[in-house]
Amino acid sequence: MKKRNIFARILISPEEPRLRAGWRLVLQTVFMVIISIGLGMGLLLLPSLFIKIGNQMLITQIAQLIAFTLSIYLARRFLDQRSFVSLGLKLDKRAGWDILAGIGIAGLMMAGIFALEAAFGWITLEGFAWQYMSASAVLRNALGVLLVFILVGWNEELLSRGYHLQNLASGLNLTWGIVISSAVFGILHLGNPNATWVSAAGIFLAGVFLAYGYVRTGQLWLSIGLHIGWNYFEGVVFGFPVSGLDIFNLTYITVDGPTLITGGAFGPEAGFVLIPGLILGAALIYVYTQSRQQEVVSDQQIAVSS
Repeated sequence: MKKRNIFARILISPEEPRLRAGWRLVLQTVFMVIISIGLGMGLLLLPSLFIKIGNQMLITQIAQLIAFTLSIYLARRFLDQRSFVSLGLKLDKRAGWDILAGIGIAGLMMAGIFALEAAFGWITLEGFAWQYMSASAVLRNALGVLLVFILVGWNEELLSRGYHLQNLASGLNLTWGIVISSAVFGILHLGNPNATWVSAAGIFLAGVFLAYGYVRTGQLWLSIGLHIGWNYFEGVVFGFPVSGLDIFNLTYITVDGPTLITGGAFGPEAGFVLIPGLILGAALIYVYTQSRQQEVVSDQQIAVSS
């Protein structure tokens, strides 16, 4: 009897008959890995699919879409004993506006970072995509990358600000949920090209910023919009590397400034220039969400206790 009580205390939440948050996080990761392995084996059996799609980034994000969404749905349903929608995915009239607001706020942030670096003479404008390729090729590439970044925004926010943050907040508290989930978010980006521990620290701050969008709305849509807009404006519109990745750019630039400030080959996330951008973005989020704070309080309390 004593051993069973100890076992139960280790595994089962004291508040209700379900697994503790830590075990739920571990098992969701196991689900995600198993699904990913299954998808990988399936793709190996369908080599023509690679040829037909022809875009490794798109293939990766589609695979992550399936693995992340399915594993989190299963974990939410059977481990958390909560609905998938309660992660902050309520579809109402505000969802679309939150996504668009997030994209717009991120665009203003990246415009500010670009202007700041240009003011110090660290950016040399080399040209624009339409000077070197046809209009149809520019449009096709711009829309293709947008699709990839829409998937990235959904996948990474569902995992990091959705399942990770909210389960950590349930097991600990909201502050620790934000800190730990953002730290994991930064560590996961260490596999990107040109990544360093400085870039991981920058991604950690970006994770805290993206979590602010969730905290202010009680939903994930604003954070998803911020993530989509951040990547798209950073890379496609203004020509910076996106977390170390070289992608299609509408604007061709050369950055020749202090790496510690500009972020160098990794992009603004690895430089101190990120900080004023985050401050601007946080201020814009505060203004955008100010009128709905009373409604968010009850939603936030439900999410933290879930």
